[in-house]
Amino acid sequence: MKRRAFMQLGLGSALGAVQASAGASPLVWRSRTLGAMGTSMRLQLAHTDAAQAEQALAAAIADIRSIEDQMSLFREDSALCQLNRTGVLTQAPADLLQVLHTAAQVSERSQGAFDITVQPLWQVFDAARQQGRLPSAAEVSAARSKVDWRGVQVRGDTVRLQQRGMALTLNGIAQGYAADKVRARLQALGVQHALVDAGEYAALGQAAHAGDWTLGVASPRGAHALLAGIALQGRCVATSADDQCCFSADYRNHHIFDPRTGYSPQALSSVSVMADSAVQADAITKVLFMAGYEQALPLAKAWGVEVLVVDKQGRWQASAGLPLRAI
Repeated sequence: MKRRAFMQLGLGSALGAVQASAGASPLVWRSRTLGAMGTSMRLQLAHTDAAQAEQALAAAIADIRSIEDQMSLFREDSALCQLNRTGVLTQAPADLLQVLHTAAQVSERSQGAFDITVQPLWQVFDAARQQGRLPSAAEVSAARSKVDWRGVQVRGDTVRLQQRGMALTLNGIAQGYAADKVRARLQALGVQHALVDAGEYAALGQAAHAGDWTLGVASPRGAHALLAGIALQGRCVATSADDQCCFSADYRNHHIFDPRTGYSPQALSSVSVMADSAVQADAITKVLFMAGYEQALPLAKAWGVEVLVVDKQGRWQASAGLPLRAI
């Protein structure tokens, strides 16, 4: 899946050296960009010691590569691809097991609105796209018959797919998990100021200008246009949008699938969720996509998160607790 960062770095993202505190050594800022899990990731952090800043970056990248080895659909030898090929995975690695557990919790609470078994739908739409068409209703129905989050069986460190032809995608949750793990790693290494962009965002402390890390929410229809700014305040933000991977020029068929219908939900163009963890924000964007424009804000409140949604006509609204900033 080709992805682009829908959340663009906006205010307060310039790198530089600021004082850690009055009388303290200046912070040394470092950044690194890498490709992983089908997207471009960027890490920015500060430390009073340049060597320790570099070591923190190296540790963070090692964590990302480990998660990629386990959960990427873009690597044939990943644990996830092995599971999809054979229907069973023994001695599944710990991070993968944790993500499957979290996914099952969100699926159960959302009554299946979030479902990591939608990969057969993506496959049938992508195959049709390569032939210059959309899949037939019969093709979609056949793929949808293999979609059911309850068919993922985890017993100890063994994972089984209970139906032949089932396949998982973790593209809707793994980037958030990676952002959380990297943020925790940086904190453990003494980093107090950082922005982790692993496809979804997790913040620590402040930006280089000594203010909040602030993200500009890009319009899904206007090139380089920003709708609003969001101050992260040490929290996490994830976005799902219909222009990240499209199967039709009108954006009505895209990579976000309603497990109940087999087709993309039609009301919204994008959903941005702020939560305490990036994995939570990442997964809940899909839950709110299914809810639609009118129900997204009440549902976000029930989940304890903040949200900004944009509909197909370009209208947008945000929950009252979302820290919006002028851009």
